[in-house]
Parts: sequence; structure tokens; C-alpha cells
Amino acid sequence: MRRRRLQLAAVVAVMGLLGVVAAAVAGGGSRDVREHLTGYAEVPAVSTLGSGEFRAEVRDLEIHYKLSYRDLEGDITQAHIHFGNDSDAGGISAFLCSNLGNGPAGTQLCDGTRKGTVSGTLRAADVVGPAGQGIALGEFSELVRAIRAGVTYANVHTTKQGGGEIRAQLERKRDH
Repeated sequence: MRRRRLQLAAVVAVMGLLGVVAAAVAGGGSRDVREHLTGYAEVPAVSTLGSGEFRAEVRDLEIHYKLSYRDLEGDITQAHIHFGNDSDAGGISAFLCSNLGNGPAGTQLCDGTRKGTVSGTLRAADVVGPAGQGIALGEFSELVRAIRAGVTYANVHTTKQGGGEIRAQLERKRDH
């Protein structure tokens, strides 16, 4: 009787594991990211009325994103995904937009000056590094792995705050 219960428990455990794996495969390894950007999340912290929202669907081969920002105290110059934990200012991994002409080919202009929205899709060709932190040019899988590990952040740079006016850590949560 005890052996039969153990066998039944093993079968139920395997079935559950197979269900989780099937759900992950069906979702293409996707993960939704939803974060609120503020100056208090910048490193060092910035006092600003500016705020924003970052939404992304992170997949194994592409990231669909939408970044909106408002009430910035300086004109937007660029926005990125950086590689760094919540207490560090890390290197740039991918450009979301730039008004400086410094992004890779195809980088879109940032919308508006102090309020706007940009959206797009990031792929391997959009990953610029940071090589010094272990993410080489085009290493999309490394960027996705860093996002899933919670060690990336999105931020918006402005004429008033060149290092970034608003930021949000892309946390490890809400996995599918």
C-alpha cells in the first residue's frame, strides 16, 4: 500500500512538472515586465516631478516594449535598458530611443521633449553591450538572461539630468 502511494505521488509530480514545462514552451519563454519610473530609483537618487511607465514582453528572440514619460524637468535626450542592479549605474545594453544620434542604426527618436511615448521591438542587432560587464555586441540571450535575473533597469536621460532623470529596475516577478 505504501509503495503504491509513493508511485502515485511520483506520477502526480511528473505530470505537474510536464505541465509547467509545456506552459513555458507554449509561451515562448515570454515574460511581462511592468514598471514605474521615478527619480528616486536613479543612482544617485534624483528629486524630480518626472515619472514614467515601462512595459515589455520579453521573449527569447525579441523584446516588445513601450516606454512613456511625463513631467520631465529637462528635455529628453535618450532612454536605454542598462545592465546593473538596483544600487549601481551600469552600462548601456540597448537603446530605446535617442535624440543625440548616438544609437545603433535604426534607433528611433525620442518622442516629445518632456512628455512622450516610444515603443518598438529589440532584437540581437540592438544589443550594444556593455562588453566590459560581460554582454558583447549582439548577445541578445545575455540581455534576456539579465532581465530575467532582475539585474537590468530602464531609464530616461534629460538635459537637466544627464545620468538619468527617471529609472525603474526591471524586477524578477510576474513570470509566465
